[in-house]
Amino acid sequence: MAGQKCTGEPKHFRNILWLSSVLIVSTGQLHNVGAQSESAVLTITDANWTLILEGEWMLKFYAPWCPACQHIQADWEVLARESENLGISVGKVDVTQQPGLSGRFLVTTLPTIFHAKDGGFRRYMSSRTAEDIRAYVVQRKWESVEPLPGWKSPSSIVMSGMAGLFRLSVWIRQIHTYLMDTFGIPSWGSYVIFAIITLFMGLLLGLMLVLIADCICPSRPKRKEDKTVYIKAEGSEDEVDSAMTDEKRMSDLDNESERVSAEESTDEEEIPVAETAGSSSEDPQPQGAAEVSVRKRKAPGPNSSEGT
Repeated sequence: MAGQKCTGEPKHFRNILWLSSVLIVSTGQLHNVGAQSESAVLTITDANWTLILEGEWMLKFYAPWCPACQHIQADWEVLARESENLGISVGKVDVTQQPGLSGRFLVTTLPTIFHAKDGGFRRYMSSRTAEDIRAYVVQRKWESVEPLPGWKSPSSIVMSGMAGLFRLSVWIRQIHTYLMDTFGIPSWGSYVIFAIITLFMGLLLGLMLVLIADCICPSRPKRKEDKTVYIKAEGSEDEVDSAMTDEKRMSDLDNESERVSAEESTDEEEIPVAETAGSSSEDPQPQGAAEVSVRKRKAPGPNSSEGT
């Protein structure tokens, strides 16, 4: 009995070792399968999102708290394991960690799936099962879907600015939470702080724009008004010259008339004539009669009739 008991203990010990080794191997295989399936789905971030501009991709936007995203997670893993046979790449984007990409693709609902082919993007709107997505790729159903316009493409300048706005909103929200939790500032106080900062930034930006505009297009000094009067004459050059000559002649005549008038006023004087008294009886005029004659000398003018 003692010998049988002693021989049974090593056998039992070997069984335990065998079971332990089987469990270890199976656990390792399951871990490897899980790691392979997890590595098949590429995580897309702001740092490597340009990878989707080349080749064919199926890209999923999700959030960990979204029930619909959790519902399609298993189908997405199956699609990722078949991605090599389908000739595509399968990726995912966590919008809670990558707000810039959610703004770049303008994601408003979850989950959102995009198909990318050499930089052309189309939104997938069909069933989210692995079979339907596989048929969408194999049967090239994406060719019948209108791609996103150029301005709405994730690589455009507009959507790059949208990505920046989304990142800024998340950053502001984090600062708001930090002020409330760390310093105990009420929500309205945080809003007042942000309003003051926004006003100051607006004034600073306006000043910068004015300086830039003044450097590019400097203001010119006001020109003095030209008081020269230009006469618009219609007709040929000969007519214009004759008109100007006549005008000059009339101006000269007017000046001459003014000069003559001035000379008349200075040269005008009274000249008395000698008073004659005669005692002769032969004189027809009476004695003691005086005759005074006044003669005014007038200088001949240009229009005078003297000398004719």
